Amino acid sequence: MDNPEPSVEEHVPLSALLLTLAEGGSDRVSIDAIIAHFGRRAFGAVLFVFAVPNVLPLPPGSSTFLSLPLLIIAPQLAFGASEPWIPRSLGRRSVDRATLRRLCQRVAPWVERAERLTTQRLGFMFGRLGDLTIGVACSLLAAVLILPIPLGNVLPAAAIVALALSLTQRDGVLTIVGYLITLTSAGVLILSGRLVLAAVARLGSMTGLW
Repeated sequence: MDNPEPSVEEHVPLSALLLTLAEGGSDRVSIDAIIAHFGRRAFGAVLFVFAVPNVLPLPPGSSTFLSLPLLIIAPQLAFGASEPWIPRSLGRRSVDRATLRRLCQRVAPWVERAERLTTQRLGFMFGRLGDLTIGVACSLLAAVLILPIPLGNVLPAAAIVALALSLTQRDGVLTIVGYLITLTSAGVLILSGRLVLAAVARLGSMTGLW
């Protein structure tokens, strides 16, 4: 299936859209409003917005809330949806506008730098098959983010951030970077799991000696 022609908002840099995301007078911003703000760029942009806070230090439990939209939206990308959908109950949930503004102002300069370094290339990595692969990868990474793993959110979140930026910039090189971070994250998760199991087994053997 051919990709649709880009709309007007798709020519606006993501960094600029981030800076205008938290504009408004109310104290809260709903998830529905966040998704609508990005128009047809919502898949990449929303994946980015909800993944990037997980790269930063957050209060316990924050990653679970932030990962829910990711876990709902990423599979839709894999299934070829034209625009993201979320349940009405989740769409009505909101975030503090001042907190969102501070986050966007902190992240936007880094996104702007990334935009200057990226360009449309390796287009074969997108389209139906490419979006399916990115959607599956982001779905698995979002599932990991929901788990309460201490310091286990940074690499999965960074991988989603890279893949989301690759979608908005249509940069296949950035997609490859995202896949490499995904593989690294999987390796770290497997290693951590083995260490935990080894520790549990050792504790069990020590308990048996008592």
